[in-house]
Amino acid sequence: MRVSVVLAHPDPKSFNHAIAEAVLSELTADQHEVFFHDLYAEGFNSLLRADEIPSDAPIPMELESHCREISTVDGIIMIHPNWWGQPPAILKGWVDRVFRPGVAYRFEEGDMGEGVPVGLLKAEFALVFNTSNTSVERELRVFGDPLQAIWKQCIFDLCGAKTFHREVFSVIVTSTVRQREQWLTVVRETVKRFTSPHGPA
Repeated sequence: MRVSVVLAHPDPKSFNHAIAEAVLSELTADQHEVFFHDLYAEGFNSLLRADEIPSDAPIPMELESHCREISTVDGIIMIHPNWWGQPPAILKGWVDRVFRPGVAYRFEEGDMGEGVPVGLLKAEFALVFNTSNTSVERELRVFGDPLQAIWKQCIFDLCGAKTFHREVFSVIVTSTVRQREQWLTVVRETVKRFTSPHGPA
């Protein structure tokens, strides 16, 4: 199975990086083909330029491999913190530039962009691992969990991913070593479940 893993956190000592290590360890142990992007370490340019917006615009050279990869992988895994109910700006910019028309979605002939797009992703699954300093109860009660809507309804459902699953780990700032170890076990088990030959149970 070919899996794309995208990490968005600027601190190499963060728990997000520990999640990424657990994900990569599980994938490589099971001999999957892995494409890994640490967006901050790579210095990814998240700025979408005006000349990239048209659907028939040529894809900039620095994006070609990203677009080719995301359109052909069997699974996509995103790892990032909850910042203001959103992904970090670098990851939002990555989605803006890579999940482009002709790569992640298209509109039917005659549709000028006002309709519902047709998803083009071949991914059997999309996983999102989030960290947060807000309790799950407060996130749901006060904020309505905007990240769930962003990733599931606004991105992966529209772009054709067959299955979506998200795990949230909180509260990070007060978590213990034992708790983090348990969370990493959840990460490894989740990855294994979605990448097994028979798919998620």
